Amino acid sequence: MRATATSFAGVELGLYLAGRGLSATAVGAVVAAGLAGAAVAAILVTFFGDRRGRRRALVDVALLGVVGAVLLAFAGSPAGFAAAAFIGMINGMGRDRGAAMIVEQAAIPSVAGEGGRTRALAVYNVAQDAGHAVGALLAGVPALLAARTHLDTVAAHRTGLGLYAGLLLVTAVLYLRLSGRIEEGRAAGVLRVSPETRGPLMRLVLLFGLDSFAGGFLTTALLSYFFFERFDASAGMIAVLFAAARVMNAVSHLGAAWLAKRIGLVNTMVFTHLPSSLLLATVAYVPSFPVAAALFLLREGLVEMDVPTRQSFVLAIVRPEERTFASGITNLVRLSMWAVAPLLAGPMMDGVSLGLPLAAGAAMKIAYDLLLWRSFRRVRAPA
Repeated sequence: MRATATSFAGVELGLYLAGRGLSATAVGAVVAAGLAGAAVAAILVTFFGDRRGRRRALVDVALLGVVGAVLLAFAGSPAGFAAAAFIGMINGMGRDRGAAMIVEQAAIPSVAGEGGRTRALAVYNVAQDAGHAVGALLAGVPALLAARTHLDTVAAHRTGLGLYAGLLLVTAVLYLRLSGRIEEGRAAGVLRVSPETRGPLMRLVLLFGLDSFAGGFLTTALLSYFFFERFDASAGMIAVLFAAARVMNAVSHLGAAWLAKRIGLVNTMVFTHLPSSLLLATVAYVPSFPVAAALFLLREGLVEMDVPTRQSFVLAIVRPEERTFASGITNLVRLSMWAVAPLLAGPMMDGVSLGLPLAAGAAMKIAYDLLLWRSFRRVRAPA
């Protein structure tokens, strides 16, 4: 349910802001504000989520998302849009990578058991991708409303934001019904990270920061803007494309769990991510939307294979009571870097080339893969 809302917002945000007359630079600033809000929420759950209680923290995050969506619908200036996106932690990435995911990831090993950790995380990510696919399809609803009813474009998009708020409200109600099992293994009192954990975890934080800075050039909101402006693709075509991409992501997650059992977590992370970055670089310069869409979908079939393996690797190299912190700090750096990059990507699109952020992001992701393999290729973590 939450992933459906997040994916819907990722596509809808770019289209809604374009419909309100914002430039690419302003769109990038609003996307960055939403990701900055998500980063602040991630800080809070990382350091205080276990003390607040996991279930309470999840409800808090969902309700703030509802408030942000309502404010975004009625804002009238770029500053107002940015403030609403910040308060609601509206995720222009279009992928569910916020504070709620930090809490859930920390709980999964206790519930699934060590032997089932990677498989459980893969299934968890498949569930997210199913929501991502549905959410991307729903992003075509406002355009359909504008075409088939008396609503103008802005009113139709406001209706879409109402749908987004409703999805998050239902999510908050469902969180209230979670059992107490998700509280098992959470840290009591002040967290102290062991010396054995600190070094490897900080190296991962730096590497994930590079990967996420690159990913910030490739948010769903900016990619939907790219396809719209570069190829004059309709909102319906873009919605279908991102829905298909989420299906490809879901299939790849199950493949990642199978592959990790055979070649290891780190090798799976690196050797699937490299070709996906090369494919993305080509999307920026192909001459037609069908070719760009085909290459983009091939890329989506590989790019997410590192997600459950990366999550599993992080949780495997720390102690149980350190898992919320480890999940939080690694996701926090990803959110922070995502928030910075769109501020640069928007001006690149406006002043240099629509495809330049895609090429730059792909190049940095390739550098990340090579550095990750060099740093952790000898670390053996059970899959």
